[in-house]
Amino acid sequence: MVSLDGYFVDENGSMDWARDARDNDPEYREFVENNARGGGELLFGRKTYEMMASFWPSPAAKQSLPVVAERMNSCPKVVFSASMDKVMWQNTKLVKNNMVDEVQKMKDSSGVGMAIMGSGEIISQLAQEGLIDEYQIVVIPILLGSGRTIFAGVKDKLKLKLTKSRAFKNGNVFLRYEPARD
Repeated sequence: MVSLDGYFVDENGSMDWARDARDNDPEYREFVENNARGGGELLFGRKTYEMMASFWPSPAAKQSLPVVAERMNSCPKVVFSASMDKVMWQNTKLVKNNMVDEVQKMKDSSGVGMAIMGSGEIISQLAQEGLIDEYQIVVIPILLGSGRTIFAGVKDKLKLKLTKSRAFKNGNVFLRYEPARD
């Protein structure tokens, strides 16, 4: 999820503004819950992992979005961090180095897909290496003014092709892109 001005977290590193955007539209809420039912491993950087691990196992998450909370808590997760020593959220594996090599190994092995949740630094590194097959972004009609973009650090132009879009009554717009293959 990104703000209309391109940020996935505000200047304080918070995504609270994105949570507020889903509650006022039943169709969008159903879309979020249906996406949570999909398979795959979730990939995180340290900051996003800590934010998600502090929310999804909580009673508040289980009460507000039980389907999403169950999926977030039960699915396999990988956190990439050189500074962390251990992880506490269930079903989480810690990878301390060689993120690009590890993701390439994961892609080469048979199994379910992967999804990066937030984690702008990971997205920019893996995008540069050509390891992201699809970008799914929900644009939320709010201007934050400052924050962090998920594409900070991308050095080379990456052309993308729109493969799907969907607008919701609350103003949120879902966009799916694939790398453009010239």
